[in-house]
Amino acid sequence: MEVIEKRIKIGGVDHLSLLGINDSNLQIISDRFDANIVVRGDNVIIKAEEDEANRVEKVFKELMYILDRTGILKPDDVVTVVELISGEVIKGRENADIPGREVIILSAKNDLIKPKTPGQKQLVHAVSKNDVVFAVGPAGTGKTYLAVAMAVAALRSKEVQKIVLTRPAVEAGESLGFLPGDLKEKVVPYLRPLYDALEDMLPGEKLKQYVERNVIEIAPLAYMRGRTLGNAFVILDEAQNASSMQMKMFLTRLGVNSKAIITGDITQIDLPQKSLSGLVEIQKVLKNVQGVSFVYLDKADVVRHKLVKDIIEAYEKYNNWDGKD
Repeated sequence: MEVIEKRIKIGGVDHLSLLGINDSNLQIISDRFDANIVVRGDNVIIKAEEDEANRVEKVFKELMYILDRTGILKPDDVVTVVELISGEVIKGRENADIPGREVIILSAKNDLIKPKTPGQKQLVHAVSKNDVVFAVGPAGTGKTYLAVAMAVAALRSKEVQKIVLTRPAVEAGESLGFLPGDLKEKVVPYLRPLYDALEDMLPGEKLKQYVERNVIEIAPLAYMRGRTLGNAFVILDEAQNASSMQMKMFLTRLGVNSKAIITGDITQIDLPQKSLSGLVEIQKVLKNVQGVSFVYLDKADVVRHKLVKDIIEAYEKYNNWDGKD
C-alpha cells in the first residue's frame, strides 16, 4: 500500500501537554503505530500507509479533544486512546478476537466511554462493519447509552452531519396532540433516556445548540414517515414497541451515508395484544441480508446495579417455571 502524508494542526494547543515531557506522549504513539511522526512548528506530520495514518490522526484528534475539555492529559489517557484506536487488546479484556472500537467520547464526568462487556464490544464492532445493527437485550445492558455514544462520536468526527433519535410513543398511541406544548415538549417523557445519555456526553450549551439547529433531532417514530435520512446516524430505541409496518417504514427512511442502530428488549413489549412486534418479525425478515447485523446482549452484559442482573435472572427462572418445586 502506498505511503501518504497527513498534517495535523496543533496551533492553540499547549504542545508540552499534548506531546508530554521530553515527547513522552509522542513516544507512546510512535511505539504503537507503524508510522513516521514528526512535529514541525504547529504541525504534526504523519507518514504511513493510509489506514495507519488515519488511525494516528484519530489518536491526535482525540487527545486534543480531551485536552480541550479537561485542560490536562494524563499518560493513562494517552495509553487508553492509543490502545482503543490501534485495536489492541487491553490487559484483562475478554473476547480478544473483537477489535477495540475507534470510538472514545468524554462524558461530563471526564470519563472515557468505551465498551465494558463482551456483548458491548461485539455491538461496537458490528456497528463499525455494518450500516444497520440491531441490539437486542434486557434493561441495563447499556445498548441505548452505547448507541448514543457512537452517534455522538460519528458527529464529532464529521462522519455524519446529524443525529436522529426516535422512539415509539406507545403509551400515547403515537397521537400526541392532547399533550401540552410543542412537539419536543410532548415527546420528552418518552425520549428521556436518550436525552439523559446526550446530557452525559455533551456540554449543556452545545447540546442545546445542536437541538435548536436540528443537528440533533429527537422525535417520535410516527414523525419519521415520508422522510429520507441522509448523512445521519439514526437510533430507534425501544424498538420492541414498533409495529411491523413502523419497522419497515423506519428502515426504508435511510439515505446515503447513514447508519442505524435499532435497540430493544423483546421481553418488554407494550403493544396491544395480537399486534406483532416489528423487532420480533425483523429478525426473520433480515437474517440473511448483507450489511445488517444482529447483536444479542444478555444478563452478563448488565452494567447497572449488581442486583439488576439477579432480577433479570429471577424473571427468566419464573417465566420458565413449570409449576413444580
